[in-house]
Amino acid sequence: MPFRWQASVSGVTLNHVRRGSGSPLLLVHGLGAGWRSWSPILDQLAESREVIAVDLPGFGETPPLAGEVSVATLTDAVAAFIREQGLDGVSTVGQSMGGRVVLELARRGIGGDTVALDPGGFWSDRELRVFSATLRPSIALVRALRGALPTLLGSPVGRTLLLAQLSARPWALSRDTVLPDVRGLADSPSTGAALDALTKGPKQEGAPAGTVPGRVTIGWGRRDLVTVPKQAARAAEMFPDAVLHWFERCGHFPQWDAPREAVRLILASTD
Repeated sequence: MPFRWQASVSGVTLNHVRRGSGSPLLLVHGLGAGWRSWSPILDQLAESREVIAVDLPGFGETPPLAGEVSVATLTDAVAAFIREQGLDGVSTVGQSMGGRVVLELARRGIGGDTVALDPGGFWSDRELRVFSATLRPSIALVRALRGALPTLLGSPVGRTLLLAQLSARPWALSRDTVLPDVRGLADSPSTGAALDALTKGPKQEGAPAGTVPGRVTIGWGRRDLVTVPKQAARAAEMFPDAVLHWFERCGHFPQWDAPREAVRLILASTD
């Protein structure tokens, strides 16, 4: 099991795990399970690198922020963690909301190489309305079904019904792969506030060419129904130094639908 640490950051205790050795790699999750969102690929990454996976405030075992929850304040917490842990220049990887956080770190000049998987923040106004109108009922549903989730997600039919928006092939996934994130959506105290930050807060700002501290790689699932593929062009335009990688037959979670490819991309894009 990964070794667990805690660090005081921005008034909260930021829970994280460390595993492996080598050049450090910081993982930032999206809405869901906290650091356990990376469980499908954590061990494989740790075979080559020292992996540090954090729980953002209000997710996993990290308490919520006392004040405003926004992309900016979540990024502040990660930036403070990087400084406190002596991780200047660390390569960062994020998925969904975490992808937006690591792009914001890069925009601020913090960290080293950056990999953002299906990041949020690049919606059109119409896409944002659809995202909010579809994801909020989904979260309400998994909260209502909280006690039955292990049984429902143990069935290919149940996974297909519950996860069609999140995975290109939910029936092919295992219960152990998806259960932590689905439970996290239901249980995390900051799910609602973070969703409000994504849907009601400002959109992501870009970084002019030559201003980011390392390489930027943006990975996108061709079948993503949360951050739809057309948003990739906007992200690439706003981060002109970025290299865009497409995951074929992949939805919103590359670590679910394409774990081996996700590991290869992360390791090749960060050193």
